[in-house]
Amino acid sequence: MFASTQGDFQTKPDVVIIGSGVGGSSVALKLAATGAKILIVERGEKLPNEPENADAEAVFVQNRYRTTDLYRDETGRTYRPGQYYYVGGHTKFYGTAMFRFRERDFSQVAHEDGVSPSWPVSYADLEPFYTEAERLFGVRGKAGDDPTEPPRSAPYIHQPVPHEPVIGRVAAGFGRLGLHPFHMPSAIDYGPGGLCRRCGTCDAFVCRFDAKGDAETRLLRPALQHPNVSLLTGARVRRLIADDHGKHIVAAEIERAGEVLKIEAPLFVLSAGAINSALILLRSADAKNPNGLANSSGVVGRYLMNHHLSGLMGLLPFTVNDTRFPKTMSLNDFYDGTPGDVAARGNVQMLGNIQGPMIRAAYPWMPRPLASLLARHSVDFLVMSEDTPKYDSRVKPLGENGAEVAYRPGDREAHERFVRHMRSLLRKNGFPVVLGHSFGIEGPSHQCGTVRMGDDPKHAALNSFCGAHDHPNLYVVDAGFFPSSAALNPALTVAAQALRVGEHIRESRFSSPRATQISSKESNHAP
Repeated sequence: MFASTQGDFQTKPDVVIIGSGVGGSSVALKLAATGAKILIVERGEKLPNEPENADAEAVFVQNRYRTTDLYRDETGRTYRPGQYYYVGGHTKFYGTAMFRFRERDFSQVAHEDGVSPSWPVSYADLEPFYTEAERLFGVRGKAGDDPTEPPRSAPYIHQPVPHEPVIGRVAAGFGRLGLHPFHMPSAIDYGPGGLCRRCGTCDAFVCRFDAKGDAETRLLRPALQHPNVSLLTGARVRRLIADDHGKHIVAAEIERAGEVLKIEAPLFVLSAGAINSALILLRSADAKNPNGLANSSGVVGRYLMNHHLSGLMGLLPFTVNDTRFPKTMSLNDFYDGTPGDVAARGNVQMLGNIQGPMIRAAYPWMPRPLASLLARHSVDFLVMSEDTPKYDSRVKPLGENGAEVAYRPGDREAHERFVRHMRSLLRKNGFPVVLGHSFGIEGPSHQCGTVRMGDDPKHAALNSFCGAHDHPNLYVVDAGFFPSSAALNPALTVAAQALRVGEHIRESRFSSPRATQISSKESNHAP
């Protein structure tokens, strides 16, 4: 049962966690057994279980679940971003992909159009937490299947989701071309006794059967089984409030049901997503922190990254693609570059089933019959490349709820060459026609980098445990902490670092017999 009444915060909690997505829910689950009073504040409500969950017309054309907030780009154009505010965060709509970053992703990497800096944590630091996250999310995969896979301390506990016939033929074709297709690690309750019904609507849809391993089903619900953990929904955090010294965070100001209220606590974890966490910190500027909280370095809101994502539709004119769950295959043969072009690199994976309304949402001029015909005869791929961090790629507040986004993607030309290489390979693999579509910042599903980690407080907002350099009782735990984006889906890395942060908080702040107490110094907000 979800606790969601005003009484949840009339008694001051020990920890306030802002956001119920992967980052916030992972920390909550790690802290739940301490006995500390934990309040999770979520802007959205629980998603309704309704037929529209699986209706492509409702989801993509009507934008039934997308926020009504408006973002603005540098030209003055406003748009509704692909942001979803519900219990469980963006994982309610994600495609179940759960990749570990490669070891080299944590080191400095030179690109054609910039440099991805090294992280203050290594793959070895995160490896046990990757293993824990895979177990919690019920990830299905096959160790050793991916030729670029980093070292593992344990195999997957679930077998991979098998390829359906069409995807199996595509994988075999790639094999004949000398490539190494592998089973994509997927967080889905599939197989005998599982909840997955192979309904055909998974990627970018809400699962009506709780079969998708998302933050709500796998993290939040187990955390809420503890009586000391509660959830406050429909509560948008406007800003955080620091003490008179500008050092300790003393309260979160929220707007709920038309009221503006304050929640006080000794410890705060901000996990509102890379864009919104940055906006909250910037909106929290005060006399002691004129550029926003956690921002003495000036990096908050900057270095926005979002991955280069291109969809390729391989058309089979004489074959209907009746695959129900296509996201079972991936390629990392080009993670370190294509032949003769080390800059053109990244990951390739399957997209979920493309339907006619999805095509018409991107191309409204297209007749319904043509869109449906293309969808029935296509096998759909996602080509992903790393977006290098740029100082001038930034987000800043626009009014009460909006954002102004100045996006400076890095290495786009290299990505386009990678896409052209994959188009050629798809044709060699039996697809006579290959159509393409690029996804931009309007759908920031892989947003990251806006509250970056680093050892030097002059150039980073957070330390290696996501603690704010400027504020000893503030942590920021979502993909905003990424110094670089790598070229793989971010969810598992967010979860692994969040579990690591949760363990650090538990051991450093709640290890005494009186587990529900934080040090008196911090409780009194001493400078």
